[in-house]
Amino acid sequence: MSTPHVVVVMGVAGTGKTTIGPLLAERLGVPYAEGDDFHPEANIAKMSAGTPLTDEDRGPWLDAIGAWAHGRAGLGGVVSSSALKRAYRDRLRAAAPGIVFVHLSGDRALIEDRMARRKGHFMPTALLDSQFATLQPLQADEAGTAVDVAGSPGEITDRAVEALRALDR
Repeated sequence: MSTPHVVVVMGVAGTGKTTIGPLLAERLGVPYAEGDDFHPEANIAKMSAGTPLTDEDRGPWLDAIGAWAHGRAGLGGVVSSSALKRAYRDRLRAAAPGIVFVHLSGDRALIEDRMARRKGHFMPTALLDSQFATLQPLQADEAGTAVDVAGSPGEITDRAVEALRALDR
């Protein structure tokens, strides 16, 4: 990429944001921030109990991610965030206008299988349906790209890097 962007790796739970985010940051030579680390404890407790977050719950989390992204403007960075709704992405863009989104997307069965196999994560597989119901894919007027999550982490990262390069052309 010609200038260091702040990239938000987005998608429903289980798409690999926490795996692909650091790999992408390494390839781009910028820092990575784990979006889950920005959640207040109350949000983590709620999701751990199998209760989906409300828009009100997500507000402080999105603001914290937006503040991090704003601080990285012109320097670049990669942060993970589900950013499922256009309104959430708009809120992030309001804080950091130059951000770019990489939407990790894929087959629901593949994503559910990956979620079922991961250990020690607070997000139960039972919330996947609510994630898909909430998801509003990137629109044509949003800076970003969708990347299929089929394949190895290296292959997914390669596709993400190429897609980001294509956005800069």
